[in-house]
Amino acid sequence: MRELLHDTAERAARYLERLDDRPVFPSSSAVAGLAALDEPLPEKPCEPAATLRLLDEVAGPATVASAGGRYFGFVTGGTQPAALAASWLAAAWDQNAAFTVMSPAAARLEEIALGWLAELLGLPTGCAGALVSGATLANVTALAAARHALLLRQGWDVERDGLFGAPPLSVVVGDEVHVSVLKALGLLGLGRERVLRVPVDAQGRLRADALPPLSDSTIVCLQAGNVNTGAFDPAREVIAAARAAGAWVHVDGAFGLWAAASPAYAQLADGLGDADSWATDTHKYLNVPYDSGAVFCRHPEQLRGAMMVGAAYLQTADQREAAHYGPEFSRRARGVEVWAALRTLGRAGVAELVERTCRQARRFAAALRDAGHSVHNEVVLNQVLVSFGDADTTRKVVAALQAEGTCWAGATIWQGRAAMRISVSSWATSDEDVERSIAAMLRVARGL
Repeated sequence: MRELLHDTAERAARYLERLDDRPVFPSSSAVAGLAALDEPLPEKPCEPAATLRLLDEVAGPATVASAGGRYFGFVTGGTQPAALAASWLAAAWDQNAAFTVMSPAAARLEEIALGWLAELLGLPTGCAGALVSGATLANVTALAAARHALLLRQGWDVERDGLFGAPPLSVVVGDEVHVSVLKALGLLGLGRERVLRVPVDAQGRLRADALPPLSDSTIVCLQAGNVNTGAFDPAREVIAAARAAGAWVHVDGAFGLWAAASPAYAQLADGLGDADSWATDTHKYLNVPYDSGAVFCRHPEQLRGAMMVGAAYLQTADQREAAHYGPEFSRRARGVEVWAALRTLGRAGVAELVERTCRQARRFAAALRDAGHSVHNEVVLNQVLVSFGDADTTRKVVAALQAEGTCWAGATIWQGRAAMRISVSSWATSDEDVERSIAAMLRVARGL
């Protein structure tokens, strides 16, 4: 085992050291090389070292270099060194984080990490939380708590009796709602299309003046960080209207909620702490390994009511039990990595990470605009939308840039316009990475 783990560490370190010298997206030959993995299920065991070698030498070259500094797709951060090391240790521990009796260490680390996260993100003291696989499951969890609370208010126990015959609930979303919220609504039986859509402004912000009538059977979903523009819905106005009506307000803040961790950007999150529930990713701005997200709820009893699990064989403690606050039963100890990242970075380190990536996004926008290209968004956070002429040319520039290999940015459609989307959220992105990427973007655009 020791020899195998030493070999693994050496291969992993070599992979990370070489990221700067390889194309961000794997070459066609590397992708074609994956055919070597297409073999029948072995009849007999083989040496673990041989399996590891196959992974490293065949699968490794076909990975995307998203752990490096020049990947700007899908708001994907790299992995903080401390979080990576903690992840290796947690894998060696192999702890089930569902109940304290399964791992006192995992339970305590998660509880501390959740408390630190809530404080850092400006959430109310006493709110309950859980670590989940990402913002999609965090949205599912939070909206399940909302469903539980609003139906219980009307005398309906949805966990016991289901939705057949239940009083109706209405859900209000902005026209730029993220697909993960719609997926969550579909999974919960509230309907992806059975929502009331509110018009948005030119930056994708929900218009508070266009809200429909709200009631105590309404869930309002706000967005902190539009996936294209980075814009924030107007929390104070919307939450005030929701409070007056008795509605539940949920915040989808996969990456934008992290603005609250920075004194320079906290004004973007103004008012969001007055909501009822929040969803975010820790594998985005905090840069811990995939998969990792967090959900928080102002009302612990409502989150617990939606997620509670019990059986005669389960041995529970008097303290918080993770399985009562999230949808997963057996799961890995995500709190180890989150705790390690927060413990290592501290408040100042998280703020610096947010501020640096936002500054780098502004640098992208300024350089591309100065070169004559169209930047479509107000760069309020870490997102940049740019077009290189008409839709066809823009799509060709994005495809050519991805093939060129210096960096990787994705394509999108923003309010009818084709654009390239640049998302800066990795601790590994240096100013030199930004300048190299800008040069590549301008070189490719000139070539077309």
